[in-house]
Amino acid sequence: MAADRLTLDLAAEIARIPLIDPHSHIDPRRPTARTLDDILGYHYYTELAHSAGMDQAPLAPNVPPRDRVRAILGHLDRLDNTVQYSWFLDILRTFLNFHQGNRVSAADCDVLCDRAERIFSQSDWESQVFQKSNLEKIFLTNDFDDPLEGFDTNRYVPCLRTDDLVFHLDKKATRERLAKATGIDAVAEPGANRQELAKAVEVLFAHFVSKGAKACAISLPPDFMPNNDVHPMFNLIVCNCREFKLPFDLMIGVNRRVYRNGVHQGQDLFDQRTSLIQYAELFNTFPDVTFPISVLTSAQNQELVSYSWIFPNVVVNGHWWYSNIPAYITHDLRARLQAVPKTKLLGYYSDAYKLEFVLPKYNMYRRILAQVLADDFVRPGVCGEKQALDLARLLLRENSQRIFGV
Repeated sequence: MAADRLTLDLAAEIARIPLIDPHSHIDPRRPTARTLDDILGYHYYTELAHSAGMDQAPLAPNVPPRDRVRAILGHLDRLDNTVQYSWFLDILRTFLNFHQGNRVSAADCDVLCDRAERIFSQSDWESQVFQKSNLEKIFLTNDFDDPLEGFDTNRYVPCLRTDDLVFHLDKKATRERLAKATGIDAVAEPGANRQELAKAVEVLFAHFVSKGAKACAISLPPDFMPNNDVHPMFNLIVCNCREFKLPFDLMIGVNRRVYRNGVHQGQDLFDQRTSLIQYAELFNTFPDVTFPISVLTSAQNQELVSYSWIFPNVVVNGHWWYSNIPAYITHDLRARLQAVPKTKLLGYYSDAYKLEFVLPKYNMYRRILAQVLADDFVRPGVCGEKQALDLARLLLRENSQRIFGV
């Protein structure tokens, strides 16, 4: 019982730490859900329901949102063993005052949809979600041509996402977007030279930094090699991260469209071919660029831990996507806490598309963090409860403040 009490006490105190969420897909101009369809439309639920036997027909854009919700709710009994289901229950209980047990079905559709529409339409709903989640700031994922206007950049921190620049600059539409965003017409042409591209990238970075951007980010396939001759745009971006002093978030290892007939955002998987040795020269060449890194498997986590152990500019970041379940988080978190300097750990990020998901995801992480701190640090006498909470504060807030300068 004492062990349980210790973990509960740590968890309660950890929940008091204001969060800085260093990675999300929030639209700051429409950050919260407006209907229950905005919640259950999250790809975790559509892909799990489809995997468990639901036809894709309810996911078509012309299907009324309530019908789509009813179809997904009708399949939840097949996935109520998953952590994603527990996130949904947490949202229902915290935000929609649903306390009718642990089971939700299609029979609850109309009541829940009506309640969601009423509650989510409150004029101060966004502020309520921030307060209930104990969220202070959340990082965005901004397209390179985002004007970064119409939202509070102190609360919603801009982050320059560079995937299109690196992987789709051969497309006419991408080059035209770049020309429009920078005012450099030459980059719209197929034969734009490196000097013009370099000038355009510098303009983009200057614009983002002037609007409060604190990071740059990219998602990379398992076979990516950051070679200047093969990917000159990637090198230009790293050089500008150095010049503008922005950390460069690398999310490594996604193999796209493995399941070609999957639902939207439910087609991609990790790939065991990934190794950080592909990035060793990058880390050596740019020692003054900080690289917060996310990987998708525990095997990759061990490699990431060893790189962060050795390289001053490699930072461990979050528990990403397929690793974002308690069994993997617990294993990976214990390794990180036991091996990586505590000032180099960005504990968690929500990866959320709607603000309502910050709370259940962080609640899951807080519970795991409390358990690991109790088992591996406080009970063995490595540190006291105060020191354990100081460590939690680094992971959830202070490291993000220092590394990103927020």
